[in-house]
Amino acid sequence: MSGETNLTSGLITANLPSRDFDATEAFYAQLGFEKCFRNDGWMILALDGLRVEFFPHPDLDPKTSCFSACLRLKEIDLLHAQWATLGLPADRTSMPRLTSPFTLPDAPRMFALIDPDGSLWRVIESEDLA
Repeated sequence: MSGETNLTSGLITANLPSRDFDATEAFYAQLGFEKCFRNDGWMILALDGLRVEFFPHPDLDPKTSCFSACLRLKEIDLLHAQWATLGLPADRTSMPRLTSPFTLPDAPRMFALIDPDGSLWRVIESEDLA
């Protein structure tokens, strides 16, 4: 299709809820994210070129949240080691929490992070990344 925009040159970002932008920004700063943009209705944080966007959701119940994002990396151990220095709990009920790397049947190796608002991050090892 000559003359048309290359649709694969764009960027898709996760959009996650935040009960409190100050608390969300502080939590993600501990993980290494930096603020790119923030106003009353939107916040964008970045980590080494990776971006996540947040919208206000002050009435969110973190225990019933079904929001999630996937972060696919060629290798997950370095990021897991960095985030593990925060000492987040790993049990199934704490928020926030960080699991150890694991592999499910018919799935790639991954670890999970649950943020203070109950959003699930699946950090997935993807060998097919360039």
